[in-house]
Amino acid sequence: MSDADGSKRVALVTGSSRGIGRALVEHLLASNFDVHGVSRSENRDLTSESYTHHVCDLQDAESMQKVFSTLRKNGVQLDTVVNNAGVLTSQYAMILSPEAAKDMVLTNLWAPFVVSREAARLMRKTGWGRIVHIGSMAPTLEAEGDSVYAACKAGLQMLSNVMAREFSSLNITSNVIGISAFETEMLQQLDQSNLEKVMQQLPISRKAEIEDITNVLDFFISRQSSYITAQTVYLAGAH
Repeated sequence: MSDADGSKRVALVTGSSRGIGRALVEHLLASNFDVHGVSRSENRDLTSESYTHHVCDLQDAESMQKVFSTLRKNGVQLDTVVNNAGVLTSQYAMILSPEAAKDMVLTNLWAPFVVSREAARLMRKTGWGRIVHIGSMAPTLEAEGDSVYAACKAGLQMLSNVMAREFSSLNITSNVIGISAFETEMLQQLDQSNLEKVMQQLPISRKAEIEDITNVLDFFISRQSSYITAQTVYLAGAH
């Protein structure tokens, strides 16, 4: 995706090494973006000249700030951020360990705050930007075993909505895609029979395809979507 003057747009995607993040990176590269990926692991064979990988612990603010410092020093004009990185441990509250709960809070809620904060500081220099958070159907379904995960994703929506107000004068929008189940390594860790019961509560009970997600992403990050902010679009009819 290029601007009218032919310049390439620049995106940053967290959790870029696998799953949804990897698929979104590939989609943005195919849309003619320069893409910066961020994850704890090394680059998994993405060799595009338009892709730059940053190894970073998203639970470490200093590590994340170093990534943005590098972007700043290199004159990168970031205009799009996708807060995709996430972890899920689905267990009943009485057996969910405090460590697993903390891991979800830090990755699913605290990290998007730090990333969005640093990104907005870069975007304000160019006078516009798009922040998209990958949310979940979990807050609407309130499934047993998802107490902390659902709370984090509900909190992510509120984080996005308040940031949308704070960043509006800078022409930076903030929105959420509430995805349904998407085939990833993380999804495979869940009890599949319980997952099927949860999916049956949705008007469209199939798993999401990447095109279902990128369709909404493209809408949110378009320059023409400057009047669209503080919104959550749920897939599969979750509401």
